[in-house]
Amino acid sequence: MAQGITVTEFILSGQKEQPEATGAFTSILSELTVAAKIIAQKVKKANLSDMLDTMESESVGEAFIQKLREHANSTIINRLSHIGHLDCMASKMNTDLIPIPKKYAKGNYILIFDPLGGITNIDVPCTIGTVFSILKKQGPGEFGLMTETLQPGHKQVAAGYFIYGSSKIMVYTTGNGVHGFTLQPSIGEFLLSHENIRIPKKGKTYSVNEGNYYFWKENVQDAIEYFKTPDLKTGRPYTARYTGSFVTDIHRNLLKGGIYMYPENSKDPSKPHGKLMLTCEVNPLAYIVEQAGGYASNGFERILDLEPKYLHQRLPVFMGSINDVRMAENIIQGKH
Repeated sequence: MAQGITVTEFILSGQKEQPEATGAFTSILSELTVAAKIIAQKVKKANLSDMLDTMESESVGEAFIQKLREHANSTIINRLSHIGHLDCMASKMNTDLIPIPKKYAKGNYILIFDPLGGITNIDVPCTIGTVFSILKKQGPGEFGLMTETLQPGHKQVAAGYFIYGSSKIMVYTTGNGVHGFTLQPSIGEFLLSHENIRIPKKGKTYSVNEGNYYFWKENVQDAIEYFKTPDLKTGRPYTARYTGSFVTDIHRNLLKGGIYMYPENSKDPSKPHGKLMLTCEVNPLAYIVEQAGGYASNGFERILDLEPKYLHQRLPVFMGSINDVRMAENIIQGKH
């Protein structure tokens, strides 16, 4: 495929190769790109660093961040509600499913998303992003919407993310390779820039918040020590690269290789099973990473095989280059 074609042209070319295609994917992905452009503009104008000079309390900054989150959330909901291809939506920001208004037609797909991940670092500034997952209903409706939404990650029919940084980038997969597009501001279009992304089987970096080191289990500490310990034969030590923005760290590792880790943290009893959410954060990125040749695990099982128990279920995450994640698994399970 020629570099520089628009994401819409790329999606349409894929649709033509599928005789049974209805155009639903094209419509959903096209509306998501429009929503991302709107969010990108809002993020660009949100100069939190200027506001910090006049802030009198931390709560003001939190309120400002919450406004940005709500803007991103409502933008996606409003752009996708009317297209007639979704049966419902689910967001990291909403405790329950988001119904499609009765005035609009419904479809056979379910959209799950994190509207603005990593936003607490916007004043640094750090790259932040939107993550999305698309599922297809498994039946004519007799199973109930929540059951339809809680499908294991391997049943996703599409997943992707937008990152808002020095460049605005879209990466997505429909189960046939991973492709990246960069927003060209002069024409307002996402253009093909990274076709058929493949993550290296082994990387040179590890991404983890080592400030939590003493709150991890010993087997997890052992895995971290492995990547830090010098060994010229295996290309260690790895270099530490961690931004605090999940989608940003995964994007870097997707292109350059490496392992991302967010283990359970015993100091946070409110999140005893980890911080990251399975359905709206982890599954879509795990699907992308595996479509690019990588691997995603909770330390003991393949993440995409897990059956979600509830909408905002959290879990530990080890994701990235397949050899690195397998090594972390082996150490955590006491096999190395």
